[in-house]
Parts: sequence; structure tokens; C-alpha cells
Amino acid sequence: MENVHLVPEDEDLYSGYNDYNPTFDSEELENDVGFQQAVRTSHGRRPPMTAKFPGTAIGARPLATSFGPRIPMTSSMGRPVTGAVQDGAARPMTAVRAAGYTSSLTRGSTFDPLGQSRGPAPALESKNEDTPEEKIKILEKKVNDLIEESCMAQSMGALQLALEKAKEAGRKERALVRQREQSGNGDHINLDLTYSVLLNLANQYENNEMYPEALNSYQVIVKNKMFSNAGRLKVNMANIYFKQKNYPKAIKFYRMALDQISNAHKEMRIKIMQNIGVIFVRMGQYSDAITSFGHIMSESPNVKTGFNLILCYYAIGDREMMKKSFQNLISVPLGVDDEDKYIPSNDDTNSNMVIEAIKNDKLHQMERDLKSLAEKFIMTAAKLIAPSIEASFAAGFDWCVDMVKSSQYVELANDLEINKAITYLRQKDFNQVSAVETLKTFEKKDSRVKSAAATNLSFLYFLEKDYDQADRYSDLAMNADRYNPAALINKGNTVFIRHDYEKAAEFYKEALRNDSSCTEALYNLGLSYKKLNRLDEALDCFLKLHAILRNSAQVMYQLAQVYELLEDPHQAIEWLMQVISVIPTDPKVLAKLGDLHDGEGDKSQAFQCYYESFRYFPSNIDVIEWLGAYYIETQFCEKAIQYFERATLIQPTQVKWQLMVASCYRRSGNYQKALDTYKDIHRKFPENVECLRFLVRLCTDMGLKEVQEYATRLKKVEKMKEIREQRVKSGREGSARSRREGREGSAGSAGIAEDVKTDSSHSSNSTKGERLSAKMRSLPASNEPYEASNQKELDASYMDPLGPQMERPKTGAKRRVEEDDFADEELGDDLLPE
Repeated sequence: MENVHLVPEDEDLYSGYNDYNPTFDSEELENDVGFQQAVRTSHGRRPPMTAKFPGTAIGARPLATSFGPRIPMTSSMGRPVTGAVQDGAARPMTAVRAAGYTSSLTRGSTFDPLGQSRGPAPALESKNEDTPEEKIKILEKKVNDLIEESCMAQSMGALQLALEKAKEAGRKERALVRQREQSGNGDHINLDLTYSVLLNLANQYENNEMYPEALNSYQVIVKNKMFSNAGRLKVNMANIYFKQKNYPKAIKFYRMALDQISNAHKEMRIKIMQNIGVIFVRMGQYSDAITSFGHIMSESPNVKTGFNLILCYYAIGDREMMKKSFQNLISVPLGVDDEDKYIPSNDDTNSNMVIEAIKNDKLHQMERDLKSLAEKFIMTAAKLIAPSIEASFAAGFDWCVDMVKSSQYVELANDLEINKAITYLRQKDFNQVSAVETLKTFEKKDSRVKSAAATNLSFLYFLEKDYDQADRYSDLAMNADRYNPAALINKGNTVFIRHDYEKAAEFYKEALRNDSSCTEALYNLGLSYKKLNRLDEALDCFLKLHAILRNSAQVMYQLAQVYELLEDPHQAIEWLMQVISVIPTDPKVLAKLGDLHDGEGDKSQAFQCYYESFRYFPSNIDVIEWLGAYYIETQFCEKAIQYFERATLIQPTQVKWQLMVASCYRRSGNYQKALDTYKDIHRKFPENVECLRFLVRLCTDMGLKEVQEYATRLKKVEKMKEIREQRVKSGREGSARSRREGREGSAGSAGIAEDVKTDSSHSSNSTKGERLSAKMRSLPASNEPYEASNQKELDASYMDPLGPQMERPKTGAKRRVEEDDFADEELGDDLLPE
């Protein structure tokens, strides 16, 4: 203890270690003004100086120094040079030797410390590449370069090029081995290089889905005892068998790899066991899969394995184990930091800067992804097991919500409640009270949950056509979260349904500003522009949407409609053809395409489209009438009969279809069938004037006795019709006295429109009904069976539904009985609610 000296408290134990002499500081020499000045004024840049004593005249005799005789010169400092004779002794100039001075300098010698005056250095001796060692080194370098190029090609997606490089590396490696053996260096084979070549070749075979070749390459490595840890590659071989769906062999190789991997590599063993469990699931052996997943959950639990374990218990229907596994799933530690860590504090500026730097780094992104994946598995598992673990879906979901509330995923409880209501909606159970009540409970929650619940309630009421409630909840969702695009879309829909298209478009545009990828908002915005007749802007919206949704039939149909409104039928036909390529069996699209072809005058294509539409949906009365009129126009009345008979079945109270059937029989020469048809029509519609007129004509021409009976009935019906018309006319005149002048005019025109339907539109924008009526009226005037009839008064007083039979002018003048006005139905104009 005598030799132990305690250090005083005020003395620093480590003082003095950082002290240094600035003389030895070489880092700041470039900034040292004195040193740089000394270098620039070095003695090597001056002429040789003569050493003289102070005060010696210029012309004095030179002194003898160690340099020998010198030229008499004056020293700039008036002092002798270091090498001058002092007190009869001379010493060498050692102080400046390192700068290039020597004691043997002669007159006229130059300063050359680097020896540049001796000329350039001799050339390096060339390496002899003909020696075996050099050839082996060059070949090894080529093999390594090829392996590197193969890996780079694989990383860029050029799998075929990567395989070619790997094969070439294999060939050169075998040539290298042969060359070593020939040179007598067979014992010095580079095993690492051989292993790299074989492994890369096997990987490239596997990437190119050449599985037999890959297995052979892996087998070569595994069987070679000189390769250490080659048994791990049996995992790769098992993966290949898994891809080939050879599950028993895959399990065998996974287990072989598991036996050869020590317990020190715990993580790798867990992954192999997880693969074994997945294969058992694929094979339907859920008990074995449960064993594998259960072992993993006891050793190293993770959310993916926990979710797979729940699926296995669900498959075997074990209710209690489903509950237990769900509890284990929500208790798996994620190992991520709390989000509060990334909330900056107002006090410490430095820590705030650090938090801003790490807030969006890759580690935080990985943590968010892991948490999102765990929440997804928990939500899916809850929806899966809820109907099975309890007597009802609602009770099971409530149990899951209670478990989540007591776990680390407390914020998921609200999402599960909302998901419960959404599940009711997806089951088309819109009248389910619990769904509405569940969503209404979130009105007083935080803004995010309130906005989601109100959005779903708005959607629910919109589907029920309760637009006032839908508007109320869309406002509530927007107030809770103005940046919620779904809420803005629902608000726009409620405004759209009230025909305020300008305001609806504003809401859709705001939704797009908040989420540019919101396809529903873009589609509804296009519909709004179409309603506002801003066709160019609507076209732009649907073209943008088509770039996002390439195979959406709705979008392509809307594009066809816009082009039709822009009077570009060719483009409309092109887009409808694309719709047909996506949904070739849609009858309405086929009918629309036929209508466009008909408008362009292409009857054959129009017939093809209408015929296909009739084949897929034989109850469309518009298509049936067009096909019947087409066959009449082409003089195939027999084929038109089947279409008009089908129209009779669809609309049995419409007498015109039955009259057309009878007229087709008459025109095809089957008069007896026509007579029977007219009689049947008369029994169903005894007051139909046209049917009685045809019966009178047919009976007269065929010489039947019933002609007088039908003529009497015709006169009675015509007289009754005249009486009814007079009553209606007198009633109108009486009511007109008490109305204003403008009201009388409108009533009169309405009465005329009721009795007589005229065809006044012959423009290019004529409807389909007008074109069909023209077809029904334009029948040929030749080969008429009643041209010799003398019943002139009958010819002038009735009209044939298929056209006049007597005295038809050759110019093709058209008359008609009735016009069926066809309104082009707009398909796909439904709003897309969120």
C-alpha cells in the first residue's frame, strides 16, 4: 500500500493525452504562411552564394570553405553561409541535405532533388502470359466475370441471357480444371469457384422454369462431399418439387434439409417447418399442418403462422381451438415501436430534426407494413370465424371485438364493428336493423371512424332511395373528414339525383383532387358532363378512365354513346365492337350496334347484330319488330311470321301484332290461314274496325257467305265509333269554353295526337321507330291478290297494317296505321356509389 498513490479528486486522470507539439503538425502545412514562403524562397531557386564575413567588401578575396573556391558575392543577409569556415574548422551542410544540397556541389550545378536530369525510368518488364500459372489466373478471372454478368442479367429480368452466361461460365470452369490437371496442379482446384458456378447454373435453370435441369445441378452439388453445408440446397430442391406440385417429395426434401441444419440456425428451421405446414394444407392433411404450425407458434410465434393455424382449425371445425388460436394471434408481439415515438416535441429542436429524418425512412415503412399485415390477418380471421364460433354471426363478431379491445390492437375494434355492418350490406341485407344501428353508434366517435360509418350509412340510404337521409349522412361524413373521397362521391350522387349536375361535378372534382385514382369519381364526373351536354369534357373523362380500366365494358359503352352524341357513328361503332369483345353475349349492346349499322345503311351488318341480340334475349320487342320488318322488306313474309307471333306472346293485348301475322299469311298466298287468323282476332277484339274490313274483303273475294254478316258488324262498329268520337268532341268543346285560349289550343292538339299519329320527321336524326314504320309502310305494289276488287268504298275507308293494297302510286307514297315510337334506352348511366 506504500506504493499506491491515490489521485486527488480535482486532478484529471486522462489529462495531457491530447497535448502535442505544434511543430509536428503536418496537416496544416498548406495553410502555414511562413512555411509556404520558405518553400517558395528555397535555396535551390537561388544562384550559388559566396560565404563572406560580415562587412567584407565586394571585391575582397574569396574565403576558403568546404565548397572550395567560390565567386565573390555578397550574402543577402550579411552573414556567412552555414558551410563557411568558422574558427578554422569546416562542417558538412547536413541541415539542407534533404532539400537537395550536398557538400560536393560544383559551380553551375542545378537543383534536381528528384533526379529528373537522368531521364525517364526504364520500362517495366512485360509479364509473360504463356506460363501455365498466368493462363490459369486469366481463365479464373473470366469465369468470375461470367458469373457476375449472369447475376446482373437476372437482376434486370433478362433470364435467358443469365442462363447463357451461366452455361458459358460452366464450360470455362471445366476447361480450367482440365488445364490445372495438365499442368500438374490438380490438387489446387478452386472448390469455391466450382461451387459458385454450379449454384448459379442451378438458380438460372430454376428461374427459367427448367426444373429437371435445375434438380440435376443441385444434385451434383449435394452429392459432392467436398462442398461444406451443401445439404441446405435441399431446401431449393424442395421448393422446385413444390412448384411442380409433387408435394410428398417436397416434404421429404424439406425434412432432409431440416435434419442437416443445426439448431443454431433457428430462423431457417422455422421457415422450413412453415413450408412443411403449407404443403400439408395443400394436401388437405390439416392435422399434420396443425402440428407444424403449433410448433412454430410455441417456438417463434408470428402473425402469418397464427393466421394459417386459424384456417386449419376452421377447416376441421374445431370451435374452441379457433377461439384459442385467435387469442394467440392477437397476442403475437410485432416488435415495432409505438407511433408516439415519431411525434415531435415542441421543446427539443435537435430531437425534432431527428424525428423528421426518421419519420419516413425505410425502417419506419417496414414497421408500418408489418402492422398493416397483422391488422389485415386479424380482420380476415375475425370475419372468417365469426359465423362459426357462436350461434349467430353477430354474436361471433361481438366476441372477436371484445377480444380485440383487450389486446394491443384496440384501434381495430372500431374497424371490426364497421366491418360487421358492411358484411350485412354485402349479404344484400339492406333492411337489417342491426347494420344501421351499428353504424349509427359511431356518430360520436373520433373523426376517422365517424367518417367511415357515415359514408356507409349514406351509401345504404342511397341504395334504398332515401335520398334525404343519404344526403344527411354524406354531409356528416364530409364534416368529419373533408378529404374522404367516398363521402364526396356520395354527396355528389345525392345532388346528381336531383338533377343539379353542375354542383355534382364540383363534388366529383374535389374527390379527384383528394384521390386522383378514384375511378368512381371520374366515371360519375363523365356522366355529369354528358348530362350537361359538355361532350368534349365527358369524352376526356371516359378516355382517362379507359386508360386506367382497360377492360371495363361500362366505360367503353359510355365512350360509344358520347361519340354517337358527337355525330361520329364510325367511332361509336368501333367502341361498341370493343364492348362486344369483352361481353359478347350482351343483347342490348348488340341491338345498339345493329341500330348504328342500320343508320349507316349497312343492312347486312345490322341484321347480323339484331339476330344475335334476338338469339341471346328473344323478348326484346324492338328487336323483334325490326327483324319482322326486315323480312317483309326483303319479301320473306313467311320468316317474318315467327317474329310477329313471338311479339303476340309478349304483348297479347296489342292487336297490331296479330294483324301483322294475318297480313303476312295473306301476302304469302295462304289466304285460308289469313282468314282463320282474322276470325280469331275478331273473337278477341270484336270492335276492331281494321280486322272487320279485312274479313269483309277476304270473304268477298273468296265468295264466302259470311260476308254480309261481317259487313253488318262493320257498320255497327263504325257507327259506334262515330258516336263515341262525337261525344268526346262535344265534351272537349264544352270544357274549352271555360278554359283560356292557350289551353284550348293545347287540348285540341292533344286530341289530334290521340287519334292520328303522323310521321313528320324525315331528318337524319329520325328515331328507330320511325325507320321501322317506314319499312312497314313501304311494301311492293306488284302481285297483289285484290287488285280486281270493286269495293272502292272499302279501300278508301281502311288501312292495311302492312300497307295499302289498291291503287298504290308508283312513286312509293307511304301511309301508316300506327307508329310505335322507339326510345333509345341509355344503358350504363347508373351512378357508381361508394
